[in-house]
Parts: sequence; structure tokens; C-alpha cells
Amino acid sequence: MSDVDRAARAIEDGEAVVYPTETVYGLGVNAVDPDAVERVFELKGRDRDKPVSLGVPSVERAREYTHPTERELAFMREFLPGPVTVVVERRDVVPNVLTAGRDRVGVRVPDHELALELFEAADVPVTATSANLSGTGSVREVEALSSEVRDAVRVVLDGGRTDGRESTVVDVESGEIHRRGAMSDAIKAWLSESD
Repeated sequence: MSDVDRAARAIEDGEAVVYPTETVYGLGVNAVDPDAVERVFELKGRDRDKPVSLGVPSVERAREYTHPTERELAFMREFLPGPVTVVVERRDVVPNVLTAGRDRVGVRVPDHELALELFEAADVPVTATSANLSGTGSVREVEALSSEVRDAVRVVLDGGRTDGRESTVVDVESGEIHRRGAMSDAIKAWLSESD
């Protein structure tokens, strides 16, 4: 069994894994399993009022868990896969614990072959949050994982050193960039041109 298959099996079993993206390493569990998502918050020491994004292998798969508007879909098709988190209306299958009770969720389709392979193999959306304890720096290589994270996950997928620049978080409908990161200038230009 390949490492990706082992990681996908772990996610199916409600366990956590670490995987690389084009930005930083992510901490992944089944994003529609409230108990698994709760463990991510516990492991990271993350405030429950800070939502976690969900990762999927394609824009089409994102539509199974969200209700994007036409404008949001156009944006997603332009920028995904890529270092962008798009905030859209969630479907009921997405648990409250993931979104901190909000009706919108961040969607991530990373531009990273190993991450996409994992998301495809897992066949469920995977949490897309950095693989670090809250308040500590994001992890760019597996050697930098904290012992707390390493000990709490079943599989670590090593994709080498990542770029390290966080994804840009954008609410396309409001035209608001919540966090500037990779490609933020191109995103800002798209938002103003498509008004």
C-alpha cells in the first residue's frame, strides 16, 4: 500500500495526517466528520471560533459541499488549483465545528500533486489547516513538525520543502481579502475588474 493510500485510509478511520501543499504543510482529517475535526482543534490548541477550511481535489468536487454563486465559480475556475482559499456558502453536510457555526466555509484546492492525490484517494473533503500548534510558525518541511503534531498523526506525507507563503483567503461576493498571501495582487485585480 502506498503512503498516499495509507494516509487516505487513516482519514477514513477518523485519524489525522500531515500532507504538503504548495504553501505550507497541512493537517488533514475528514472535514465532514465532526469528531475528527474536533480533534484538529484540540491538537492545534486552536480557538473554536476560528474556522478551518476544507480541501478538495477540484472545483467540481467543491460543489458537492458548497453552494457557490456564478461569480464565485468563475473566480474558482480562474484561480484553483492554487494558493487561494475561497470563502463560499456551505451545504448542510459541512459540520458547524469546521466553520465555527458560520454559514460559509473556506475551500482549498492546492496546486500540489501529492495533496491532490491524497484528496482524490480520501474521497471526502480534508481539513486544510496548517500542521502546527496555534501561535507557532507554519511548517515548510517535515523535519520542522512539532513532536506534538508528529505523535498525533498516523501518516506524514513528505513532499520536500514548501514555498512557505500562506494562501490568500478571499470572500469573492463581498470582494474582501481576509488574508493577503500568495497571488493577492492578481486576486485584487480580478475582483476589481469583475465588479
